[in-house]
Amino acid sequence: MRETEQDARVPGQLGSTGMIVSRMGLGLAALGRPAYINLGRERDFGPDRAVADLERRCHDLLDAACAAGIRYIDTARSYGMAEAFLGSWLQKRRLPRDAMTIGSKWGYAYVGSWRIDARVQEVKDLSVHTLRRQVIESRALLGDRLRLYQIHSATLDSGVLDDADVLGELGRLRSEGLAIGLSVSGPRQGDTIRRALDVVVNGTPLFQAVQATWNLLEPSAGAALAEAKARGLGVIVKEALANGRLTDQHVTEQLSELKQHADTQQATIDALAIAAALSQPWADVVLSGAVTTDQLQSNLNAVRLADRIVEWPTIAEQPIAYWQHRSALAWK
Repeated sequence: MRETEQDARVPGQLGSTGMIVSRMGLGLAALGRPAYINLGRERDFGPDRAVADLERRCHDLLDAACAAGIRYIDTARSYGMAEAFLGSWLQKRRLPRDAMTIGSKWGYAYVGSWRIDARVQEVKDLSVHTLRRQVIESRALLGDRLRLYQIHSATLDSGVLDDADVLGELGRLRSEGLAIGLSVSGPRQGDTIRRALDVVVNGTPLFQAVQATWNLLEPSAGAALAEAKARGLGVIVKEALANGRLTDQHVTEQLSELKQHADTQQATIDALAIAAALSQPWADVVLSGAVTTDQLQSNLNAVRLADRIVEWPTIAEQPIAYWQHRSALAWK
């Protein structure tokens, strides 16, 4: 067994939820639909993007993740057929229920009709009607293996954290045993997290987990995530590679110091970037968004780096600039 695989098996709890997770998780955002915004997608996927091709690729990544000791899988209603692919893999592998902790998200719908050139790939609707419909859909595909259900990309502007109907329905789902969380996005992630910490339903804080973008280019949510961790929430890091910007395939002058740092450690930029996220004391899980088994193995090398590197090059952008850049990425 390789060192990265051994380390990836280190289990821990997701905050105070009691759910067991691994230090690294696998996100299915790029595996359940033919188009996504990650850089290098044409190289990684090529032309073979039929449903059967992506299901096979997704199953291969899930097999590799399971073999490496990954115990947290992240998906969403809007990730095309990701929930369906995960469900078919679970049925095929017949793993015990506690072998994997699975989280999904509601609030976006995939509308791309399996076309790379679709004008609109997903639409956002954080209404209680969407929540009620999508939780039924998620459970139909994942059954009782669905453990964590999160608002997808909550923001202050969306108003979802002030919607009494949504909050009441989430409270009901929590009372039935489903852990409730939220993912956040945008330049005000920290403000959204702090607002969520104050949401109480029936005398109990509603949210048990938060999922946020944190990477070396956009670390601004770190302080709020530390506060969430201190309040008992599980913390999941997404987009640690900034949608492919923090990889050896996309080295720019901005990343030259990071590249030198990686070379000194005999590591790749992706491993170093994920290691930076893993080293944050508030991070329970850091997601890999790999779409090939080679990428996953490279990402897993981060585990051996996280505990031995104490300083990281400062390459952070202003949050507004970072999110403007992200919003301009093309679906390919």
